[in-house]
Amino acid sequence: MRLPNPSEGLANTLYQRRQKLAQLVDFPVLLWSGGVRSRNFPANIYPFRASSHFLYFAGLSLVDTVIHLEGGKLTLFMDDPDPGSALWHGDSPSRDRLAEIIGANSAFPKSELTLKTQNAATVRVQDLATIGEMERILKRPVIAPVAATGQDLALIKAIINLRLCHDPAALSELKKAAAVTVKAHQAGILATPTASQESDIRAAMEAVIIAHNMTCSYNSIVTTEGQVLHNELYHNPLKSGDLLLADVGAETPGGWAGDVTRTWPVSGTFSPTQADIYDVVLAAHDACIEQVKPGVEYRDIHLLAAAVITEGLVDLGILRGQVTELVEKDAHALFFPHGIGHLLGLDVHDMEDLGDLAGYAPGRKRSDRFGLGFLRLNRPLAPGMLVTIEPGFYQVPAILNNPKNRQTYRDIVNWEQLEKFADVRGIRIEDDVLVTDSGWEVLTAALPSQRHQITK
Repeated sequence: MRLPNPSEGLANTLYQRRQKLAQLVDFPVLLWSGGVRSRNFPANIYPFRASSHFLYFAGLSLVDTVIHLEGGKLTLFMDDPDPGSALWHGDSPSRDRLAEIIGANSAFPKSELTLKTQNAATVRVQDLATIGEMERILKRPVIAPVAATGQDLALIKAIINLRLCHDPAALSELKKAAAVTVKAHQAGILATPTASQESDIRAAMEAVIIAHNMTCSYNSIVTTEGQVLHNELYHNPLKSGDLLLADVGAETPGGWAGDVTRTWPVSGTFSPTQADIYDVVLAAHDACIEQVKPGVEYRDIHLLAAAVITEGLVDLGILRGQVTELVEKDAHALFFPHGIGHLLGLDVHDMEDLGDLAGYAPGRKRSDRFGLGFLRLNRPLAPGMLVTIEPGFYQVPAILNNPKNRQTYRDIVNWEQLEKFADVRGIRIEDDVLVTDSGWEVLTAALPSQRHQITK
C-alpha cells in the first residue's frame, strides 16, 4: 500500500467530508471496506478494492476495516497486521499510523466495534462474507440499497447528496485518472500498425496505466466486435477493413476513475461507409457536449443524441421519415440502444450500486420505452458533476434480427441500404465532461476525436 504524506492534505479532505455528512444525518454511521476473495486456494486472492462509500470517507483501500462516523468524528476499527504476515507482504503500517494519516479521532481493534453499533446506519457492500459480518454485528438484516428503508435509506440519500458533485480533492484525482486514460489510448492507437490481435492493443494500453501506478477502472473493452457493448474478449485477429473499438479507463490508487472510448480503423483509413457513420456519431458527441451546463436535463442531452443520430441515418438513407417522429418511435434505439452516458467518480458508473436512487432525481422512474430504458442518469446537471458523453452506432444482430423489431420498423428502416454498411459493427466516441459553473470542461480533451486526427 502506498501511504500518502500527511502534507498531501488527505486528512483535511476527509475531515471536510465527514463534517458535511454530519450536517445531513443525526445518527451514527458504520461503513465497511469489505474483505479479500480467494481465486482458488486461500492465499491466492483477487486484487482488493474497498467499497467506494468507505473510500469516500476513509481515503485508503484498507482490507477488513470499519469506520464509525458520528458528529463529524471518525473512529477507525481494524486489527493490526499479524507479525507473521511480514514474511510474505513486508512491514505494514500499524492501526495508529493509518489513523493518523486519515485524521481519525481514535482507533481500536475490530473486537471493540460492538460498542458502537447502537442505532447505526450502514450501506451494504458487495461481498457476501462481509454482509454476513455486518448482519452479525448489527444484529439485523442489511438489505440491498435499492430496497433500503429507515436510517439506512436516509444515509444513502445523504451520501448521494455529497458524491453527486465533486469537491476539489476529488476533481484533482479525476483529472489524474483522465490524463493517464488519454495516454493509454494514445498508446493503443500507436501500437495498432504492428499489432496482430486485439490483445496486443490491450497490452499496450494497460501497460501505460500500470506504469503510472494505476489500475483499470473496469475490464477493458478492446475489440473489433464493437457491437458487443461490454466485450471482454481479446482473441480476434486484426484485419484490414476492421474498426477497433477501445473503451479503457485508468483508476487512481484512491479509487477515482477515468472512462474513454475511441474507435479507429485497423488499417489507418476509414472506408467511406465507416467514415459516414463515424461522422454521425461524432456530430452527436459534439452537439451533446455543447449542451452541458448547470440546469440542463441529462435526459434532454440523451434525446439530442438520439435526434442527431437519427438525422444522420436519414441523410444516409438508412432510416425513412421525419426525425422527431422517428425518435418518438424509438427508431434510433435500433442502432443506439444505450443511454448517452453516466455519472463518473469513485466508480466508473458512479454510485450505481445504489440503483436508480443516485442516477434518477427523486420522483423519477425508468421509462419502459425502447429508446429510454437504459438511460443511467436522469437529473438536472449541477456544477461539480462529472458525466460521460458517449453516443454510438451498433449493428447488434439480436436487435436488428428480432422479429418484433423487423415488423415494427419494416417501413422505417431501409434494410437494403443498411446492408451497404456491413463493415460498421460498432462505433462509440466517449469523453469525460465536467459540469462547471457556467458550462463544461472536457477532462479528456487532449485525446482527439476527429477522423483525420484519430488515425495519426
